[in-house]
Amino acid sequence: MSDAPLTDVNTASAEELDQVPGLHGHGFEIVRYRGERGRFTDLRQLDEVPGLTGKADASKAALTVGRDGL
Repeated sequence: MSDAPLTDVNTASAEELDQVPGLHGHGFEIVRYRGERGRFTDLRQLDEVPGLTGKADASKAALTVGRDGL
């Protein structure tokens, strides 16, 4: 188990998201999706981000949607 802090997909910048293993190069799309659709409430929503379908599964252990997605 890693002691690294989780990256919150609702507050992280594109650059911060690009540092998460498996998300490199997709940070901009995640931030754009968040801006257009609102906050993520579940990490499964990452599959709705263009270009990420099925690719984010390995990254989810390093991510969070924050406190109850709020």
